[in-house]
Amino acid sequence: MTRHGLHRVTRHRTAPRRRAIAIGVVGGAVVAGIVATMMPLLASDDLSIRAAADTTATAVSQDGDNAAKATLATCSTRCDGNPSGGREAVIEFVVTTVPATAVNVRATLRVHAWQQFAATVTAHASPLSAREARPALASAGDELDSVTAVSSGFNEWDISKLVTGNGTWTVSLVQSGLESRIYWASVDNRNPVLRPSLVVSYDMGARPSSSPTTRLTPSAPRTTTVSKPSPTVAPTRTPSAAATPTRPTGGCGSVSDKLVPSCGAWWGMYSPAGAAGGWDHGKAVTDVETQVGRKFDIVHRYHDFSNAGSNGAFPDVYELQQMREGRLMFFAWESRDFSAGTVLTWSDVYSGRQDETIDAVAGRIRAAGVPVFMGFDHEPEDEPAKGSDADFVRAWRYVHERFAKAGTTNAVWVWTMMGWSGHYSRYAGLYPGDHYVDWVAYDPYNFHVCNGSTVWKSPSTTVGGFYDWLNGNGIGTGKPRMLAEFGTNFNAADPGAKQRWFQQLPAALKAHPKIKAAIYFNSAGMTSRTANCDMTMNHDVSAVAGFAQAGQDPYLRQATGGSR
Repeated sequence: MTRHGLHRVTRHRTAPRRRAIAIGVVGGAVVAGIVATMMPLLASDDLSIRAAADTTATAVSQDGDNAAKATLATCSTRCDGNPSGGREAVIEFVVTTVPATAVNVRATLRVHAWQQFAATVTAHASPLSAREARPALASAGDELDSVTAVSSGFNEWDISKLVTGNGTWTVSLVQSGLESRIYWASVDNRNPVLRPSLVVSYDMGARPSSSPTTRLTPSAPRTTTVSKPSPTVAPTRTPSAAATPTRPTGGCGSVSDKLVPSCGAWWGMYSPAGAAGGWDHGKAVTDVETQVGRKFDIVHRYHDFSNAGSNGAFPDVYELQQMREGRLMFFAWESRDFSAGTVLTWSDVYSGRQDETIDAVAGRIRAAGVPVFMGFDHEPEDEPAKGSDADFVRAWRYVHERFAKAGTTNAVWVWTMMGWSGHYSRYAGLYPGDHYVDWVAYDPYNFHVCNGSTVWKSPSTTVGGFYDWLNGNGIGTGKPRMLAEFGTNFNAADPGAKQRWFQQLPAALKAHPKIKAAIYFNSAGMTSRTANCDMTMNHDVSAVAGFAQAGQDPYLRQATGGSR
C-alpha cells in the first residue's frame, strides 16, 4: 500500500495511513487449480494503434463541416429536440503488425470525452465509411461492448470480437439514454494523446483447431435499447496444501510455471481479519466472496519475520485450507515483528542473523507443494529506516538465494513498488535483477479526497502511469505485471462514481494487458476513514454491485479452477 499513490506530486499532502504490514491480516482471493509444469504461450507486447480515420454519421448539419474537425459526436435518435437528429461516431483502424502465429487476440477501443454523461454508449461493428465527411446513418453491425456511463477522460470498449488480427476494422459508437450530444476527441484533435486509439495484445503459439476465428459482419437492424496485528495463532495441522491440479489444454486456460495465465488476469483480494471475528483469516476471505458472488483467484496476506503464529509461521492453517480449495497465495513477507512493533534493517537480513527464520519459512513453502507468490518488503522506497536502496537489493538477493539453497523452487518472486512518480529515479537502483524477479508489481490508488486532492482518476489513469513508465525504462522487460494492491475512494458529490469505477476496471486492465493479476486492498486502515473517504470495496451496496460486476467479466474468470 503506497502512502503517496500513483501520480502523487508532494509528500506533505498525503493522508496518514498505517502500513499493510502492521495489520498482519489476511487477503481474500481465489480460484485456481494451477499447473506448475505447463508450458506457457509467449505473451506479446501490447500494440497501441492510432485511428486511421473517423467521422460523424448524421443527417443533420449542426455539427459543422466534418472535413476539418477536432471532435466526433454521438446522440440518440431524438437529439436536442430533433426527432431525426441521431449521430454516431465512426472510427476506422488499420492493423498490420499482428504476427500470423498470434492467438488470443484482444482489442480495446479508447476514445476521450471531456465530460461525464449519464448515457449508454455501445460499440458496434460498422458498415459505414469513416472516410466520408458525413455518411448517412445505417443499421449498425454486431454489438461489441457498452459503457453504461460516460466518464470524463478515456472510455474503453472491448472489441475483441471484431478485431481478430490484421485488417481494416471500423466501429460505430451508438448512444442511448440521453437526448443530448456527447462530443469525443477525433483523429484531428491537436493533442495527439487524446486521439482515438486501439490497444491490441495477443499470445504467440499455434491457434487451437477447435477454436476457429469468427469474423463479425454487419448485422440486421438493432433496437436501441485496521485493524491491529493478529495475536499468535499456531496452525493446528500441516497437511499438504496441494489441490489436484487441472490441466487445461489449448490457448486460454493454461498457466505457466511462474503462474502467468495465458489469457486475461487473476482477480484477488486482501481482506483483513479482526478481533471481533476471532482473527479468522479464512472467514475474512469467504465473507467477501459471498458478497461478490465468486471465489477469488489470489489471497493476499502480510507476514513478518517472527516465525511464530499466523503472523510469522506461514503458511498457516487458513492458508493451507485456501490452497486446498484451489486459491493461489501471495505472501508479502516484511522484515518486521508485527506484535513487538520492531523493524529489522536489510543488513540484519543479509548478514545471516535471520537465517534460521528464512530457512524455516523456505521449508514450509517447499512443503506446501504448490506454486505460491512470494514478496520481500513491498514498497521498500518508503522504508528509509531499513537502509539504502543497495541494501534492499542485497537483502532481496540473499533471501532468494537461501530459498534456492533450500530447494524451494515453488516460490514465484514478486517485486512490489509503490509506483509513485516521485520515486521514478530510484527504481532502477531498487531492482534486484531479472534472475531474482518473476513478476513486477505496483500499488496504484484513486485516493480522490483521501489525500487532500480533489482529482478523480479513472481506472485507466490510476493504473497507467507506472505501467507506461516501466514500458519506457526497460525495468523488468518481459515480466508479467501485477497490481499487488489497488483501490478507489468514493465521490461524495457523485454517489454512483465508485460503482462505475469498478465497472470500468476490466476495460482498463484489457488496455494494459501486461497486468496479469489485480488484487484489491480492502482495508480502511490504509487511510483515515471520514465522511468523504472510505477505500473499502464494500462500504456501500452500489460499490459491491460494481465490484461484483467487474469480477464476472470473462477477462477475470480463469478456466483453471473454482472461479469458473
